[in-house]
Amino acid sequence: MSESPQAKTFVFLDLEATGLPNTNPEIAELSLFAVHRSSLESPEYDESGAPVLPRVLDKLTLCMSPERPFTARASEITGLSSECLARCQKATFNGAVVRTLQAFLSRQERPICLVAHNGFDYDFPLLCAELKHLGAHLPQDTICLDTLPALRGLDRAHSHGTRAQGYKGYSLGSLFRRYFQAEPSAAHSAEGDVRSLLMVFLHRASELLVWADEQARSWAHIEPMYTPPDDLSIEA
Repeated sequence: MSESPQAKTFVFLDLEATGLPNTNPEIAELSLFAVHRSSLESPEYDESGAPVLPRVLDKLTLCMSPERPFTARASEITGLSSECLARCQKATFNGAVVRTLQAFLSRQERPICLVAHNGFDYDFPLLCAELKHLGAHLPQDTICLDTLPALRGLDRAHSHGTRAQGYKGYSLGSLFRRYFQAEPSAAHSAEGDVRSLLMVFLHRASELLVWADEQARSWAHIEPMYTPPDDLSIEA
């Protein structure tokens, strides 16, 4: 269970990168939506009863040119390539990215809870590796919520472990289609996936807020996906 104070801001996060964990990937696109807890506790709904994005919403989306090449599959899925990022003169994940990220987070009421889908296995360890590479840190009271095990756990509790529960898909696209009977927009772009993640969260906000209060992990407990060969200065 979380021993941290109740999160005041939830920062929804998605990364697009050069490949899967076994390739020691690098981040090529980063998107964050920051939403105050009050907007999640009292969401608004449209005429059909579906939740709508909060009116007060901070966004940050950045593209960067990784040094490691994309796998063919990652490039196909994300629509990104080393060539297109270089053509647009995007720098690597460097000190400027870190300072922008830290400035964005500094505008939010703390404590902050980072939210990602499959975050414990991918987004959080990869972000941790990139930050560690530059000797950078997030606020000490930052906590993390992974909606993949959270939603599985909530459904398991509701279904009392019935076999039918195990046949549900828990990819972000599957959840979005199940909750909204529609295709997610701009899938596999970082901003498109963050929007879908936030909508999925809003659909079950009351349950997920309780889960976050009880189960969120401290960012300090996140281990980097891999150890970069050399640590760089944040001034890079």
